[in-house]
Amino acid sequence: MSNDKDRKFWRQLLDASTIPLNLVIATFVGLAIGYGLDSLLGTSPYLTIVFLIFGIIAGFRELFRFARKQSDGYDKKDK
Repeated sequence: MSNDKDRKFWRQLLDASTIPLNLVIATFVGLAIGYGLDSLLGTSPYLTIVFLIFGIIAGFRELFRFARKQSDGYDKKDK
């Protein structure tokens, strides 16, 4: 029984550790896409700013999706 609890704890910790990574990666991907498009189209800094915002939104969307998944798991456990 203790082994199952330990395994569950480490799994939750691993899942939670991906949150900052997702936020950072999504932000940098948006920034890179915007910068690349600005370089190609000569529209600097407009597309960089727009895609940076898209990247930040995507990162927070993934954060909320993770939180909802965790919340659903707790709700099912309480019932």
